[in-house]
Amino acid sequence: MANFKVPVGLSNRHIHLKQEDIDILFGKGHELTKYKELSQPGQYACEEKVDIAGPKGTLKSVRVLGPARPETQIEISMTDARVLGLKAPVRDSGDLAGSPGVKVIGPEGEVDLEKGVIVAARHIHMHTSDAEKAGLKDKDEVDVKVEGKRGVIFNNVLVRVSEKYALEMHVDLDEGNAAQMTNGDFVEIVK
Repeated sequence: MANFKVPVGLSNRHIHLKQEDIDILFGKGHELTKYKELSQPGQYACEEKVDIAGPKGTLKSVRVLGPARPETQIEISMTDARVLGLKAPVRDSGDLAGSPGVKVIGPEGEVDLEKGVIVAARHIHMHTSDAEKAGLKDKDEVDVKVEGKRGVIFNNVLVRVSEKYALEMHVDLDEGNAAQMTNGDFVEIVK
């Protein structure tokens, strides 16, 4: 696994919606409108945006990502959590138990979520062939080295392996900006 390089994708705040919530926020039977493809196959940014209101503040124009999911989930940074007035847990995508809720405001309606707000754990998407080359498996944790003037070692980076994934490390904007990373930079798995 020596010198195994991984491209970076910085993840801005976004929301994944279940169809029931899409219908409430944008109108019955609404289909999400593709804005652009994302790096992970089958995933895309949508034209649709919503506002997210917490106890202390609101995040305006939060982009919806498609396609529709089984459960609504909002991924924010720690800075965003402070703006909203929430204690959002750092979690793997889909692990929503005990996470805080917010109000989601769309052009046609509002949804009061009881749960669903997380700070996504930093993670690496790996195709099974990349995982084999790196000697890793799904749910492993690795350390990742970022070079540069503000170089860092990110510990506890979750590895997610699937035939459906393209190789890419995802970190939120707080962490990416702190390490002066940009989309397409390469980092190195060191453990």
